[in-house]
Amino acid sequence: MNTRKKGLAQLKFGKRELKKFGAFVSITAMSLTLLAGCNFSSPSIKTAQAKEEKPLLIQGAMQIEVESFLKKLKHVKVEESGDFVFYRGTIDQYPVILAKTGKGMENAAACTAVAIEHYHPKAIINEGTAGGHDPNLRVFDIVLGKKTVNMGSFITEIKGKNEGIHPTQWRPMDLMAADGSEINPDSAKIRYYKGDKDLLAAADAVKDQYKKGKVTEGTIGSSDVWNNEMDRIQWFHDKFGTSAEEMEGFAQAQIADEYHIPFLDIRIISNNLTNGGQYNPNTAVSCQDYVYHVVKKYISENK
Repeated sequence: MNTRKKGLAQLKFGKRELKKFGAFVSITAMSLTLLAGCNFSSPSIKTAQAKEEKPLLIQGAMQIEVESFLKKLKHVKVEESGDFVFYRGTIDQYPVILAKTGKGMENAAACTAVAIEHYHPKAIINEGTAGGHDPNLRVFDIVLGKKTVNMGSFITEIKGKNEGIHPTQWRPMDLMAADGSEINPDSAKIRYYKGDKDLLAAADAVKDQYKKGKVTEGTIGSSDVWNNEMDRIQWFHDKFGTSAEEMEGFAQAQIADEYHIPFLDIRIISNNLTNGGQYNPNTAVSCQDYVYHVVKKYISENK
């Protein structure tokens, strides 16, 4: 092909492409015109993402107190901060954080603060096993923490050398009463944190689903002491009104209160020296099963 014919061929090819391009431009223009006529203010068209729900925070101190509940979470992601482990998941499409706090008041408080700062929970439920203080409570009975109390904060009487130790004379010390000396008279009292009324209502609403024991409201005591002295247990029961004891709830309630977040302590009686109730590790699973129903009920009423 000579140069002139080759140029004509290129020119003809260019015209065909131009024709196709012109058709494309026409179709695009028509599409834009149609789109311009659409009403995007129609309520049937979502123009913004729904606000993300604040999660529920569920806490247990030991592996035995979280592993059963963990199996009920969907879409789980594991996150860690220090030795604290957080499992992010959902129940009924609602966000739930399950935290393994570790044992003791210090671990409980620290883990709660970390979780609040990072996840901004809507409400907090602490759950797990506890030793009974009330002889009317049997192993597998569940106590809803209408109140939580610190059993490890005291002012002792002034005694000289060789005058002995008198724990029953110790006075309670409220560390939150005043920003001053512990001898402030406002400090010499018992502080209770009340369980949140909406969480209590959800727990009460599903108690008939629990068949392994009774569910009752009571006072749960916390401290970094494992009490096995019958007279000491009776003293707490009489003076503080305790139904059961554990090692985390009060510290978590205190931190939740400072952040103005609803809190409830739920504990199952795993043993009870006051009536001979022997320790049963299976109580931990039963408590988590019950708390799962509480969570579902709370979610259904607070979405």
